[in-house]
Amino acid sequence: MSDEQERIARDFYARDPEEQAAFLENTWCNHCQQVDLGMTEPVEYEFLGRIFVEGKCAVCGEPSITEVVEDEEDDA
Repeated sequence: MSDEQERIARDFYARDPEEQAAFLENTWCNHCQQVDLGMTEPVEYEFLGRIFVEGKCAVCGEPSITEVVEDEEDDA
């Protein structure tokens, strides 16, 4: 595996507490097929230039992954 395909660890807990809460609450679980069930054990990483938060669904425990998309409208 090349370096370009490896995860780069990031610190989820370095984020603002409100932002952390939003990522942990606003989720989608593919297993439960429901929105906003919550996420536990969050791990943030960068992969192929994109940022993700991965954890476990708070209901079923299956993996839940959220891509972090920076809001570009903050400057407007």
